[in-house]
Amino acid sequence: MQQNDAQYMQQALELAQRGAFSVAPNPLVGCVVVRAGEVVGQGWHERPGEPHAEVYALREAGELTRGATAYVTLEPCSHHGRTPPCADALIAAGLARVVIAMQDPNPLVAGQGIQRLREAGIEVTSGVLEAAARQLNCGFVSRMERQRPWLRLKMAMSLDGRTALANGQSQWITGPEARLDVHAYRAQAGAILTSARTVMMDQARMTARHPKAERQPLRVVLDRQQQLPAEHEFFAIPDPVLRVVDGESDDQVWPAHVSTLVLPADTGRLPLRALFSQLAELEINDVWTECGAELAGALVAAELVDEWIIYVAPKLLGDTSRGVLQLPQLQDLAQAPQLRYHSFTQVGDDLKICARPLHGSAGADRGEVQS
Repeated sequence: MQQNDAQYMQQALELAQRGAFSVAPNPLVGCVVVRAGEVVGQGWHERPGEPHAEVYALREAGELTRGATAYVTLEPCSHHGRTPPCADALIAAGLARVVIAMQDPNPLVAGQGIQRLREAGIEVTSGVLEAAARQLNCGFVSRMERQRPWLRLKMAMSLDGRTALANGQSQWITGPEARLDVHAYRAQAGAILTSARTVMMDQARMTARHPKAERQPLRVVLDRQQQLPAEHEFFAIPDPVLRVVDGESDDQVWPAHVSTLVLPADTGRLPLRALFSQLAELEINDVWTECGAELAGALVAAELVDEWIIYVAPKLLGDTSRGVLQLPQLQDLAQAPQLRYHSFTQVGDDLKICARPLHGSAGADRGEVQS
């Protein structure tokens, strides 16, 4: 690695982040072209079907690409998709060197872009700020490597760990700033997962109402017992909905934007791992989950939660109020699921905690949930 490689790659990563609200299901990618220590071109992937980051950066650099170095956050594609291969564009531009943060986990690329560049006589350096690049595209990487989306589980709770009063009232525990932050996550997710029970109790719409939202995520509702009628206001919003049910769907007439996925349930429970495999096939990279204690506990027990986003309000609701999640009764502290704190941020009056699980917790019927 040469001097300043990390500096220019960091710029490319920051450019890539600009596509967070619009690029799915494609990965976030940024590119910086540098010649004689000066940035002469930059770009990022903005939307599916539009030019990739490398193309925008090369266009801005023009003839200055000859003998220059390109910094790209993800291995340039080598196959024809909606756009031509970026590896070919880099070769044609006459670059002397290409620095890549990470190899593309997509099997259609997976090292072939790097190989094509090297065969054309271009010096290639890979692995610069790789950890940051993988984190930037954790959902895309998860879908490609694990065949399931990255799951973020959101919780809003009081300081004493309660999510609602005993009568079910929960609006609003947190303040407006935290709620806006939630909508930013929704707007960047490929899907929002919830349960029929949550929809009915909270009259939840599960839409992304954020000023930067360019599209609506797929709304996935677990409704094993088919409690939500077609006339429910949840389905009146004309954005895509996926109903997940057990057994044949009833004879109701559903709007065109509502699809039904039938997952055969054993012992009256829906197999969550099978659901997430199906979502990966739908090109969902990231799932944002807002739900009650039962579904949250099932996701934790199934070891499907990749990241917790917890908003803690400076309020006390008391021990008669509802808890965060349901787990099987533990007999030993060693059985308790463990988390690692990732970050702490104050959002308005509330504290936002991001945490990652240390997988390996015990749980019965892992990967299944009642709904």
